[in-house]
Amino acid sequence: MTVHPPVVGHCDELQQALGAFRASAHVTQRWGERLAAVLGGGGRLLAAGNGGSAAQAQHLTAELVGRYRDDRPPFSAIALHADTSSTTAIANDYGVDEVFARQVRAHGRDGDVLMLLSTSGASANLLSAADAARAAGVRVWALTGCAPNPLMAGSDESLCVDAPSTATVQEIHLVAVHMICAAFDAALERGVRSTRAAGRAGRAGRAAQRKRR
Repeated sequence: MTVHPPVVGHCDELQQALGAFRASAHVTQRWGERLAAVLGGGGRLLAAGNGGSAAQAQHLTAELVGRYRDDRPPFSAIALHADTSSTTAIANDYGVDEVFARQVRAHGRDGDVLMLLSTSGASANLLSAADAARAAGVRVWALTGCAPNPLMAGSDESLCVDAPSTATVQEIHLVAVHMICAAFDAALERGVRSTRAAGRAGRAGRAAQRKRR
């Protein structure tokens, strides 16, 4: 493992990790395209994390409910940790390990997606959420730190960042979030263009039929 100097060495560490992560671009593209199909069909994204990973998860849901770059319709995405009344009530009544799992059982539907972000890949409340999601037919994606880890094993798909520090893992996770959003928007736009083209073809066909009559 390369040992980087403090402060400016953080940039070197990030650059090294980003170079390795670039090979995973196809995963973020696939996830973004799948999300476009799920959310575009009326499904929902649930997302969760702890600490800095909670901020990253909420960043993702904000981009989908709001917008990433260009204006588009809003889509259903919920950051589970953001509901402080629910999380504190669940933690108080059922224990911290249930704070996300219980919400997954409440909000998740067959075909939805649960995105879990964790630098360690070992948070018990996220592992419980993954179990609850799979039981409900919700697909589980994990953004984690170095592989292997328990959350990677408990998810349908995972994207693991090989970096020595928590800060760098979180920064790469933010890059992944933006790549997913870019792929999501591109897939939506392709769908809009296809729909428009099909509509034009249908109108042209009907016009040709009228002429033959």
